[in-house]
Amino acid sequence: MTAQLDIDRLLDEMEAGVRRILSERQVHSPVVIGIRTGGVWLADVLSKRLDIREPFGELDISFYRDDFSRIGLNPRVKPSSLPFDTEGRDILLIDDVIMSGRTIRAAMNEIFDYGRPASIILATLIDLGARELPIQPDVTGKVLALDAHQRIKLRGPDPLRIELQETTS
Repeated sequence: MTAQLDIDRLLDEMEAGVRRILSERQVHSPVVIGIRTGGVWLADVLSKRLDIREPFGELDISFYRDDFSRIGLNPRVKPSSLPFDTEGRDILLIDDVIMSGRTIRAAMNEIFDYGRPASIILATLIDLGARELPIQPDVTGKVLALDAHQRIKLRGPDPLRIELQETTS
């Protein structure tokens, strides 16, 4: 059984939250970075909604994962692409789902290898809680608590949709 969540409503929540944070922090020209794969799809959508004209960046954090030596390399690893300098920039970091915080830690480590940003604003579509690291999103489309037999998956990019999946095991 698969239940679908309303992606447009979640994107509206993210957009409104990002606009609020940008205004509160007086950030006028952020650059956007999406974490592959779902975060990249969302970065594309949010960049357009926020009328950010500078191309967005894409991070593949595979080499920065803290479990890299244990799980090995994903065969679909692509190089990260940041078409701008991160030094002194305000960055809007986008991911689809945050749970433990480890993916975001890896993404920030990679960003800092490119240069020291002025600030990082973290926006995620779904927050599942279950933190292992003290990393919290500034903006979230929706907070969900899943049962052990449930999984969340962003599908896309066209059409972009998020699914709540029931597993049998």
